[in-house]
Amino acid sequence: MQIEFVTAPLAASTSPLALLVQQDKLPTGLDPVVTAAAIASRFTGKVGQLHESFVAHGGAVVRMALAGTGEAKAKDRLAALERAGAAITAKYIASGESRVTIDLGAAGLSAQEAAAVVLGARLRGWRYDKYRTKLPSDQQASLKTICVAGAPDGTEAAWQVEAALADGVELTRELVTEPANIIYPESFIERVRPRAEAVGLKVRVLDDADMAKLGMGALLGVAQGSVRPARLLVLEWNGGKPGEKPSAFVGKGVTFDTGGISLKPPAGMEDMKWDMGGAGAVAGAMLAIAGRKAKANVVAVCGLVENMPDGNAQRPGDVVTSMSGQTIEVINTDAEGRLVLCDCVTWVQQEYQPTRIVDLATLTGAIIISLGHEQAGIFSNDDALAGQLIAAGDASGDKLWRMPLGAAFDKLIDSPIADMKNVGPREGGSITAAQFIQRFVDKGTPWAHLDIAGMAWSAKPGATWDKGATGYGVRVLDRFVRDNLEG
Repeated sequence: MQIEFVTAPLAASTSPLALLVQQDKLPTGLDPVVTAAAIASRFTGKVGQLHESFVAHGGAVVRMALAGTGEAKAKDRLAALERAGAAITAKYIASGESRVTIDLGAAGLSAQEAAAVVLGARLRGWRYDKYRTKLPSDQQASLKTICVAGAPDGTEAAWQVEAALADGVELTRELVTEPANIIYPESFIERVRPRAEAVGLKVRVLDDADMAKLGMGALLGVAQGSVRPARLLVLEWNGGKPGEKPSAFVGKGVTFDTGGISLKPPAGMEDMKWDMGGAGAVAGAMLAIAGRKAKANVVAVCGLVENMPDGNAQRPGDVVTSMSGQTIEVINTDAEGRLVLCDCVTWVQQEYQPTRIVDLATLTGAIIISLGHEQAGIFSNDDALAGQLIAAGDASGDKLWRMPLGAAFDKLIDSPIADMKNVGPREGGSITAAQFIQRFVDKGTPWAHLDIAGMAWSAKPGATWDKGATGYGVRVLDRFVRDNLEG
């Protein structure tokens, strides 16, 4: 989606014109027919509400949309403005129109508020139709450009920051949407590398031989059943104080998860192309952070594997040795994400000594049973870090709900023959998974684990996304950096 800024609506334009409307405050200068139609259709300007009419403009009859922004003093004002922009795009994305003009001249917005409208409009316009060769014409995306008129001073500068965020969200959606025959460990890296290097990220890659030398037996055990070799992708951004230790983001990147020998049921297995949603989110967040030149030092690690059930695949009952030296009895090969993450966490601690670690993973179905598709679960050993991330989630819309940790849960993953086993009992499954990862975090290092299994993919459209990949995780990480690591 292209964004263009102009000083006023084009006088002779025949493209649709959109206006923002506060709740219960229809603009006084509207065509009387538009006002009457809005009232008759019970349009009041509630958040996300949209009403379309037709007006004479520039010597032609054009479509006019009124988009509701809710109450001006609402606590979540920026989110409401995003939804208004998104509602405009959703209305016209497949309308046959190629351009829509959003006139902000009478909306009374600040530059940041205006940028929020544009962000919502752009995010809702993302679609990935490259494999749809017979899509009916009335379902094809036609909208190419959002023209922004009458924006307040400073909007274009504010938009450049949000545009970097949109770039990151869209990269994550692309990676999560692509099928597993297209995105696998090696191609994930090649898809990310050019965009990462273009914004100044330093890219490092460890191959399976490098990881074998380091003793990453947990991660490599997951990958050994696949013909696709494992990879570790490292993205560095050094925009903060020279020599200051970075914060670390770690992402689970299982590019396809059959469950291994503990094979998943066939129904719905195609969804497991998005089991790399954590790595996708981390890569997208780094693109956003570097794209807006964040004044922070951040390193990201994506553990990339494919979990397949061939004759070389690891078996239930196998014991593997992690990079930390701790041994793991593999009870269930479908509990593979934590095996990937534990070696990534060990490696980033040894290599970078980070000040804090945040890992993201589509880790457990149990978190969906707990929280549905409304919030991701957060587990943490540090109250301050947990609070910062929850606040970042509230501000960004990537919401988080804190879940418990404790010794009673931890003992459920003790093994009779190894240091631990990779699953506990059925109950509390997302908690024991987090307890497993915590065993690899160095004492004194603040750490948080975000289980995003219910949030990376949506079966229905949301406020700022269509059905499919949501891009969840990018915004909460970016907001966390803005609010806590910069300044």
